[in-house]
Amino acid sequence: MSSSFGTLFRISTWGESHGPTVGVVIDGCPPRLPITKEEIQAELDRRRPGQSRITTQRREADEVEILSGVLDGLTQGTPIALLVRNSDQRGGDYDEMRTKYRPSHADYTYQAKFGIRAWEGGGRASARETIGRVAAGAIARKWLATAAGVEIVAYVKRVATLEAAVDPTTVTRDAVEANIVRCPDAAVADQMIALIDNVRKDGDSLGGIVEAVARGVPTGLGEPVFDKLEADLGKALLSLPACKGFESGSGFAGTLLRGSQHNDLFYDAGGAIRTRSNNSGGIQGGISNGEAIVVRAAFKPTATILKEQATVDVDGKDTTLKPRGRHDPCVLPRAVPMVEAMMALVLADHYLRQRGQCGTGA
Repeated sequence: MSSSFGTLFRISTWGESHGPTVGVVIDGCPPRLPITKEEIQAELDRRRPGQSRITTQRREADEVEILSGVLDGLTQGTPIALLVRNSDQRGGDYDEMRTKYRPSHADYTYQAKFGIRAWEGGGRASARETIGRVAAGAIARKWLATAAGVEIVAYVKRVATLEAAVDPTTVTRDAVEANIVRCPDAAVADQMIALIDNVRKDGDSLGGIVEAVARGVPTGLGEPVFDKLEADLGKALLSLPACKGFESGSGFAGTLLRGSQHNDLFYDAGGAIRTRSNNSGGIQGGISNGEAIVVRAAFKPTATILKEQATVDVDGKDTTLKPRGRHDPCVLPRAVPMVEAMMALVLADHYLRQRGQCGTGA
């Protein structure tokens, strides 16, 4: 099983949803970066369950412990180990899943691959695994901001058919955090919350899109041909639980345009080459061009719902299943910090790779 990600800024996550702990080891973080437990905790608080009525009601403090790699508030250049203890597991909620496969979940595929599975809560397939990603992403984000002035903001762009109008060049973290659905379009956010509430009461779930922007990314990041920047961003976001689609720049909508409409025309902005539009989403030829990097991740409706559905048991016999437990009726609000974290990890890794190639900064 591949539980590691990155080349120079590399992370390895561990732990299951109903095990004693989850966490991450970060290898390759440069030394002397100021980082505090509180900075990491702030990101984990945005990801943790039970933060509002439209998220799972599992109650976890998700309090991070720094085990190694940080001394007197500074990274040492050595592996950083971060740990979070699970405290609100309810294994009994999953007794029926010991012998029955949840529809559209990872139960059957994990069993088919490994011959064994963590039937309590889904094990590594659970979003509990992303605690390590978000914790590591907090450090990657801090390093990017310190070393290169990069700013990353993600937000809920769409829930089902409700789509927000957001300008990625100006959207702020404060606007995103102003409501529980993490949509900076306040009027649409209210509609999204009401829709998720209604679906939650019906025992069902919804999907949608998280959009993210990275501003201030220097030119030159990306390693063609197989480690193009958008290729690594796509892999990073598609590795998140429930993510089923990825776009950069104009994405699929760009297929509706002609080349004369889609091309981003260059101009000289006082010695810096810029583009008049950004249909490329800040990436051309797999390499950052200095414009804002804009990506979108599509998340399916949460697989576990509180409605009885047809399934099969471990012997292949037809049966029904009505899951219990605590689950997000819509993963999008909690997916926002996950998307930001994965974007930060990719950009930090590529910034280090470019710095090593050029000998100085990117």
